[in-house]
Amino acid sequence: MDLQPGVIMTIDLNCDMGELEDAEHEAALMEQITSANIACGGHAGDEATMERTARLAIARGVHIGAHPSFLDRKNFGRTEMPERGEVLADIVWDQLMHLDAIVKKLGGKVKHVKPHGALYNVAVRDKDVAVAIGVGVTRWNPFVTMFGLAGSSMLDMWRAMGLKVAGEGFADRRYEEDGTLRSRKLPRALITDPQEAAEQAVRLARQGNVQTICVHGDTPGAVEILKACRDALRCEA
Repeated sequence: MDLQPGVIMTIDLNCDMGELEDAEHEAALMEQITSANIACGGHAGDEATMERTARLAIARGVHIGAHPSFLDRKNFGRTEMPERGEVLADIVWDQLMHLDAIVKKLGGKVKHVKPHGALYNVAVRDKDVAVAIGVGVTRWNPFVTMFGLAGSSMLDMWRAMGLKVAGEGFADRRYEEDGTLRSRKLPRALITDPQEAAEQAVRLARQGNVQTICVHGDTPGAVEILKACRDALRCEA
């Protein structure tokens, strides 16, 4: 890695949280990040895990975000579902309201929204899905920031709806030539080597259109990957 001495990169480091039964692992992840995207029942999570994860985030001073998805717990939200339009907007809105009520009870605040899995990836290529997500978010809180794939049309759609956006890059995923994420069904979709992930994180940060970088909590070695990325980016929690 060719970071020059004295160059400091300050960039948000996020992780999808509240998805795993291993509370100790999730606590270790929380130590390394600046933003937590909390599953709110669509693909994973329930009231207990939402409260547990939100308490961890508040205690660490980590920004809390909502991580809504298609209603697909069977496939962990990683399979495209048929819902569209107002039905999908309602699905997103309901998940946001559920998490928001829990976070408010704890004295915290939900500051951003990042769609999960198939909902995220479909919104990259399907403007109608991106709009439906935006409608659900706007109905709940039009002042939060939307996390979405850097350089994609989903960000343009949300901007046009008056929402704030943050371009997202992925340290632990490989990309296709068109800038989309490689499907998890294909070989080498994941980056599990901490050094390689850290180098990708730095490359993404240097692009100029990435404001937040993700490492998935269920990626093998996620804690060590996050540590490597955080050190490489010299990011202050």
